[in-house]
Amino acid sequence: VQLQASGGGLVQAGGSLSLSCAASGGTFSGYVMAWFRQVSGKERQFVAYITRGGGITLYGNSVKGRFTISRDNTMVALQMNGLTPEDTAVYYCAAGRFETSSNEAYDYWGQGTQVTVSS
Repeated sequence: VQLQASGGGLVQAGGSLSLSCAASGGTFSGYVMAWFRQVSGKERQFVAYITRGGGITLYGNSVKGRFTISRDNTMVALQMNGLTPEDTAVYYCAAGRFETSSNEAYDYWGQGTQVTVSS
């Protein structure tokens, strides 16, 4: 599965951004899809995942109530509201077989998209 993330950019604190991750080359519906983020020099942090059918979602504590993950037949999206400078990071989409917040369990990764939130 090839994943292509897009939608990052620069936004002021309190603003919103929507990220997208398009999938190709595999059975997209067979994968749990997730978003992670990483700040340079720090470990990759779990943001959210959504199950194969889209019926179950899980969010990291730092984004709960502000971010929403969704999916359709070929893409997964992350709607980010109420952004703060602490949300600044490179955001990665990932596909895997297990419903987990552990980045080590995901098999396929997109290239990352930069999100920068100014104060």
